[in-house]
Amino acid sequence: FLPQPAQFTSQFKGSFGFIILASILLAIIVQLNVWRVLCVSGMRGQDVANRLLPGLGYVVAFLVVAGGLVFNIGNVGGGALGFNTLLGIPEMAGYFIAGGLAIIVFLLKNAMKAMDTLTKILGGLMIVVIFIVIIIVRPPVGMAIKETFLPEAKISDMVPAILTLLGGTVGGYITFAGAHRLIDANITKQENLGEITKSSVMGIVIATIVRIFLFLAVLGVVVTAAGKALDGSNPAADAFRIGAGEIGYRFFGLVLLCAAVTSIIGCAYTSVSFLKTFHKSIEKNEKWFIVGFIALSTVVMAVAGQPAQLLVLAGAVNGLILPITLGVCLVASQKKSIMGEDYKHPKWLLVLGIIAALLALYLGVNSLGQNLGKLF
Repeated sequence: FLPQPAQFTSQFKGSFGFIILASILLAIIVQLNVWRVLCVSGMRGQDVANRLLPGLGYVVAFLVVAGGLVFNIGNVGGGALGFNTLLGIPEMAGYFIAGGLAIIVFLLKNAMKAMDTLTKILGGLMIVVIFIVIIIVRPPVGMAIKETFLPEAKISDMVPAILTLLGGTVGGYITFAGAHRLIDANITKQENLGEITKSSVMGIVIATIVRIFLFLAVLGVVVTAAGKALDGSNPAADAFRIGAGEIGYRFFGLVLLCAAVTSIIGCAYTSVSFLKTFHKSIEKNEKWFIVGFIALSTVVMAVAGQPAQLLVLAGAVNGLILPITLGVCLVASQKKSIMGEDYKHPKWLLVLGIIAALLALYLGVNSLGQNLGKLF
């Protein structure tokens, strides 16, 4: 989430506003459909797929776990970027320190709660710092608004970025994780549709507001203050250094580090929850499978390198999984055996969901090759 606006704003300038707009509209459609199906049925994603077609749940689980692994590899890279920005620790060492720290925090329950609280506090402070950067660099807001609706960049060039933001918002395991939490909290069935709808939209709106602020801050840096491309190895941190000086640079490193560690744990936890579908022994030894998932992510990150690029690729890969998982939910929404006799899925939401699934499929096919080409 943090490196994406910096990298794409540096690349597309004001046209990144159009990318944000396109991705949020698609993300809201996706989340409304998926959360309604899962929460009204009261079943997790893989269980809905298995009810729809025996064995399909295993396919969905495999895809979600595979996408989660790619995401978690990128999360470990984000932790290394945080250590490098905050303390100057080399990235290779940072991979193993970030992975090891995540395992320790996960195994110590009180530490996990403290880390989660710290991340929320730092996130709030980061918004304040972003505002300060915006005031200092004075971004061309008029240009940003204009290009949000009339972008100067070619639509075809922006396809990978739209998919990456979409995948990073509702792709792969992410949209399931929120719905599964509501199911765990027993916020299910038709009587809770209002709460389900509110929750599904609110998270995306808040994330988008922060993304817009980051966009404006970085736009001011690359267009007004610096007028140059950012450091490709860590573009977001470089933008904060230019906009808020050394203190802003180090603070961003701390935020990125804490966000990465909590994301590593959350991604591993959710991914392994899907693995439970495959064998009872996984559920019995869930804690150690989560530890192994984090360790595997760390080793692969150390071998692959290029953390900033992998964080972007992770969104693209999970965006490619999206049309499959969304398609399953759209078909399930029409099955009374899954949704219940009294439930009727809104036709407008179904039609928009089909359009979003087809667009995501098109975006995925067109952008994955481009992202892999840049990476290798």
